[in-house]
Amino acid sequence: MKPVLRSAIAGERKISDVVEELDQLFSLTESERAELLPSGKQTRFANRVHWARSYLKQAGLLRNTRRGYFEITAKGAEVLTEDPDPLNAAYLTKFASFQDFQARGAETKSAAPLLTSQEGTPDEVLNAAYNEIKSALAEELLSKLRESDPAFFEDIIVRLLIKMGYGYDATAGRVIGQSGDDGVDGVINLDQLGVDQVYVQAKRYAQQNVIGSGALRDFYGALGMKDVTKGIFVTTSTFSSSARQTAEKLGARIVLVDGAQLARLMINHEVGCRVKRTYTIAELDESFFE
Repeated sequence: MKPVLRSAIAGERKISDVVEELDQLFSLTESERAELLPSGKQTRFANRVHWARSYLKQAGLLRNTRRGYFEITAKGAEVLTEDPDPLNAAYLTKFASFQDFQARGAETKSAAPLLTSQEGTPDEVLNAAYNEIKSALAEELLSKLRESDPAFFEDIIVRLLIKMGYGYDATAGRVIGQSGDDGVDGVINLDQLGVDQVYVQAKRYAQQNVIGSGALRDFYGALGMKDVTKGIFVTTSTFSSSARQTAEKLGARIVLVDGAQLARLMINHEVGCRVKRTYTIAELDESFFE
């Protein structure tokens, strides 16, 4: 916050210029400079600079002059003269305007305590909480899949692939895993006549049971017996490095989906889970007021 406040001591500043200036001040590495928030829409560093400006504005130390520009206030200049260490959200609570800002957040049931959190900006904390919830859900999904009946598991995989867009319509896939299935568990017709097909192998394994190269060669052989060149091998565990190398070397196009990716796909396509609530985050449209 102090470098953001100090950047305006000589006059009006453009926020994007300050981001570049502080980039140089802190001697960011290329990877630090390029690191994005999970949303992928803003760099983590730019996000922190913008939030620093926002907090300083709420405390009355900065004010916006026009779209994307700000300047220091007399109160802000006094703070720089005092040179508090550190100048952070906790320090800003000495200002009544910042206390009002926190109180307004509490009244609207926003996460007011995050304003003084040392873990990051509200965007970062929100994203971290979202990822923690998503990771916990992924573990629950995999646990349920490993406990499920083999036929039910195979049906889930076919339904997931259909929902992902494989097949000509919702009826294009079916489970065929049974005695005499020649090593495949499901098939999806990519066209109505079934001329182009994708075969599926689904292995419901415990986390420690790693799929080896032998299972890939067996699946490749099964595809050859059915005269197809496209296959998807799905497991609730993982693949060994040799299995992945084998899949790359085989003539057929075999896609490997391990447990972690399977859980992500199920969450993204709402298979075995459902959306509980949705948060809409808006931002100020400064052009509206110009």
